Amino acid sequence: MARKEKTSSAVEILHGRYVKDDPERKASLLAERINAEVAQLIHDLRKKAGLTQAELADLVGTTQSVISRLEDTDYDGHSLSMLGRIARALNQKLTVVMTAEAPEASEGKEVIVVKGEPLPPTPATGTTYESLDPAKSKSGRDK
Repeated sequence: MARKEKTSSAVEILHGRYVKDDPERKASLLAERINAEVAQLIHDLRKKAGLTQAELADLVGTTQSVISRLEDTDYDGHSLSMLGRIARALNQKLTVVMTAEAPEASEGKEVIVVKGEPLPPTPATGTTYESLDPAKSKSGRDK
């Protein structure tokens, strides 16, 4: 009988204890990851543009408190309309990509694609941001 290898990774221990193979918990975890990624992306792009929350709010036509809420990882009310307005204000292209849920896909790193310069990986999840700029994309065209 093969012994199960022990881990000291807190993430693996907590995932095994609280998520395991529970589809409802997996869905909840995925939703929270998406919220966190969107919030981090807005924050990173705003900072890269050298804007304060108030300055971005002026460009978007909203208030600083709305931008603050959108950058909060616990906020789950991101709308495509508002994300599109923020993308335009930051000279970005909003791209939504849907992929099939396959076990092998969830094991790899996620990639969020934005038009413009690539951002560094998000430390918490390792998500990377790749450019859709035709001059920098592998295919040479925007998708």
